[in-house]
Amino acid sequence: MSDVRDDIINEIKKIYDPEIPVNIWDLGLIYNIDIKEKNIIIEMTFTSPTCPMMEDILNQVKENVESVSHGKTVDVKLVWDPVWDLSRMSDAARIELDLTEQGW
Repeated sequence: MSDVRDDIINEIKKIYDPEIPVNIWDLGLIYNIDIKEKNIIIEMTFTSPTCPMMEDILNQVKENVESVSHGKTVDVKLVWDPVWDLSRMSDAARIELDLTEQGW
């Protein structure tokens, strides 16, 4: 099961918000990956509910994960709770965006 999870994360790491030079995994936009016998459920959010690329990114997550889903159905759920904040970002993302502890 961890191999499937690793494959999913690797596919998610290929997806970037065009306005931010960091992948959506390191931005902390993925809240949960639930791998069941017949389906994969991904809960994710965005930094803002007005993101103009929201639908495109949601579709890209679904398509990328389907490529490694081994026939499982993929459901990407948009959630707003908890609200995304900078603390969800990886250290690598903070460095890339120059948001070290002094900067945030």
